[in-house]
Amino acid sequence: MSSASARVRRSPAWLVRALLGVALISTPACHRDAPAGGGTPATSSSVSGALPADLSVRVLAKVGDRTITLGDYVAVLDGMDRIERARYQTPDRREQLLKELVDVELLSKEAERRGLADRPEARELERQILRDEVLAEIRSKQPPLEQIPAGDVRAYYDSHRADFKEPERRRISHIVVRDAVTAEHVLASARGTTAKQWGELVRKSSLEKPAADLPDELVGDLGLVTPPSFGKNDNARVPEPLRAAAFEIEKAGDVLGHVVQSSGFHVLRLTAESAARDRSLEDADRTIRVLIAQQHLHTAEATFEKELRARFPVKIDEAALAKIAVPAPEGKK
Repeated sequence: MSSASARVRRSPAWLVRALLGVALISTPACHRDAPAGGGTPATSSSVSGALPADLSVRVLAKVGDRTITLGDYVAVLDGMDRIERARYQTPDRREQLLKELVDVELLSKEAERRGLADRPEARELERQILRDEVLAEIRSKQPPLEQIPAGDVRAYYDSHRADFKEPERRRISHIVVRDAVTAEHVLASARGTTAKQWGELVRKSSLEKPAADLPDELVGDLGLVTPPSFGKNDNARVPEPLRAAAFEIEKAGDVLGHVVQSSGFHVLRLTAESAARDRSLEDADRTIRVLIAQQHLHTAEATFEKELRARFPVKIDEAALAKIAVPAPEGKK
């Protein structure tokens, strides 16, 4: 059983989900209204869509008192993406898939015999899989991006114009040292350097030592920054003095003419820049459709949660929750 166990441990997530109806729920095939493993309706592009109804209940294999039907088997295939499914076009690969299903059933039966299915962690895993299946069903009912009305896209664009105006961004690199005198010496050496020479100077002089295999153009890199006039700094690695100084540099490849002090003394180099851009509706169309789809999904999930809470009342013992003390990571208080 060791080789079977190894294969099952390597089984992808789709196999675990597809086996939910077979190994966890064990509902008799004759009582099922939908294929096991996700409940996705059969379509013309699915394997189950080409399977006659009378064949879907045909028993393909028996494991003890359980059965694996053709419907169960093709549900596993339907749960794969097209690339994964293409691997099972030959008889030997289809036989291998059936063997994996049987292996999972064997181990599932043994787990039940040992009482492992009653362990809290096993029940929690089952709940998580069931949760994911319910949420997947909600997601499957959302319209595809292409079906979102153009008027909705336009309305979103018009009401979020500022979101599609991208500011100028600059990429900067730095050398940080402890004192002003050292920084001035480094600044003198940094003027007029090539990317390679700058990289060598960073490795030699900076308190922040880069990885040995890092390309020269990324040595000392601090990432992209927006101008202070844009508002909130979206790069936590760059303090405000360095952010402002980045926009004093004339062009990419130049080194700032003075040292900047901020938790050390910094010599700055501008490595790249991108101009401000106002994205058109056409440019932003796909992004907006994704955002609208996310809003629809969030609303659907929130509505569904509200319905569940009405169906299954929730009571929380806040006093008991307050008694839980989570220790802070080492070195933090």
